Amino acid sequence: MLDIADELHRWMEEGREFAVGTVVSVGGSAPRGPGAALAVDSEGTAIGSVSGGCVEGAVYELCERALQDDRAVRERFGYSDEDAFAVGLTCGGIIDVMVTPVRSHSPERAVLRAALAAAAGGEPAALARVVRGPEELLGRALLVRADGADADGADEGGLGGHPELDRTAVAETRALLDAGRTGTVTISEDGSHCPGGITLLVETSVPPPRMIVFGAVDFAAALVRAGKFLGHHVTVCDARAVFATEARFPDADEVVVDWPHRYLRRTPTDGRTVVCVLTHETRFDVPLLVEALRLPVAFVGAMGSRRTHEDRLRRLREAGLSEAELHRLRSPIGLDLGARTPEETALSIAAEIVAARRGGTGLPLTGRAEPIHRDLWGATA
Repeated sequence: MLDIADELHRWMEEGREFAVGTVVSVGGSAPRGPGAALAVDSEGTAIGSVSGGCVEGAVYELCERALQDDRAVRERFGYSDEDAFAVGLTCGGIIDVMVTPVRSHSPERAVLRAALAAAAGGEPAALARVVRGPEELLGRALLVRADGADADGADEGGLGGHPELDRTAVAETRALLDAGRTGTVTISEDGSHCPGGITLLVETSVPPPRMIVFGAVDFAAALVRAGKFLGHHVTVCDARAVFATEARFPDADEVVVDWPHRYLRRTPTDGRTVVCVLTHETRFDVPLLVEALRLPVAFVGAMGSRRTHEDRLRRLREAGLSEAELHRLRSPIGLDLGARTPEETALSIAAEIVAARRGGTGLPLTGRAEPIHRDLWGATA
């Protein structure tokens, strides 16, 4: 539900009552992953999506019923070979949806409100909810903030039950928050990690992943727009102040004038960060790539011809990079789309970033048998 935090937080502030259906597990090919949500208020207004259209109507009705019955329900949706018109996923996947009413008297309203406020405000936080287990615990929730309570307790809320249950739930939730991932964990009712028992859906809200574009060139302006479209926080960096200006890159979140390798050395990066090197000059590229290829970032790509790439590899070897480190470099950057213009080139680069993140091949889907939906970096931004 944190994927629609802005709207739900507004509903909370307005005092609305609503029910929210959240995808808690996925099997096979499905358009949305765990955490995707559809909410319906008491007036029938709907926001969000759980399936991209396949089962929205059925989940809408479940939300209305949950508001009337004032009880949570879990429902499974999948494609029916016997009845092609049955409510289900025509893509062949299976999703489990948990529908929870959030009434004015709901015991979990306060912790949900705090979680939505944190997510809407851009604060790193994680919400854990019981989506399978004893009926008296179903829907119970706790909130963990990045800089909040230690592993002994949640910042708000709790699951109840055995004294060790909250302690274990908080530790598991904090681990997913640190990784910036949304997913499920299974623990026993006594707080141990034995199979069965209780399943928690942990939804994380973390700042958007960074895209750092080095080189204030015309291709960079188009890539900035593509990066913003993909949900990145985009920085443009170049040592040449005459080119690195906010006027030339109005869509960037920040424009930095600095030597690229020096900026990369001091700026925060993580396992979701994307580094795109468009400088196209050895004096900038080599020291920058030496830094980038030794960082645990998600993606490092560099623009240039194949001849430029071979020369760059030679210089990087001379600078001391190992073959394993060089293997991480994606150059020439982008998928082979036959791109010519800056916009087409930006699309090519963005497509390779998505393929690397999701485990795609970059080949046409027509005639292929592999699953359409894959994920290598985990669910985030």
